[in-house]
Amino acid sequence: MGKIPEEGKKIKDRKVTLTDESSIKLSELSGKKGMILYFYPKDNTPGCTTETCSFNDGFSVLKKMGYTIVGVSPDSPKSHQKFTDKYSLKFPLIADEEKKLCMDAGVWAEKSMYGRKYMGVLRTTFVLEPSLKIIRVYEKVKPAGHAEQIMKDLKDH
Repeated sequence: MGKIPEEGKKIKDRKVTLTDESSIKLSELSGKKGMILYFYPKDNTPGCTTETCSFNDGFSVLKKMGYTIVGVSPDSPKSHQKFTDKYSLKFPLIADEEKKLCMDAGVWAEKSMYGRKYMGVLRTTFVLEPSLKIIRVYEKVKPAGHAEQIMKDLKDH
């Protein structure tokens, strides 16, 4: 657990596991201009589904802008596959079961619900350059309209 790195810092490049259980370096997932790397708590839950579907809807616009979209949660590749199939996702999901990428990004933290404390993923999105340098950080993300906000910000960028 660390703190969320700020703009200008880099996310550590590491091997990640995708939905199909293949391994790839995080940097290899980048588009020409960069990557939208978003962290979410759990597949097939209301907020995460809303957020993921909004990214899926914005996929072609972001791709034309030169960005790829990559989702990350601690779910298994099997869970990601069901989620991908159910919503016809056009982009990869990273199965961060050991939470190494979540910890690198400072998003694995103590949360609280109804007074109960537990460890979980802080819903956070990073806009990264191909080098994995952080261009922008979105913390405490509200799932509805999030992808649209990023597209607007990148157009204005």
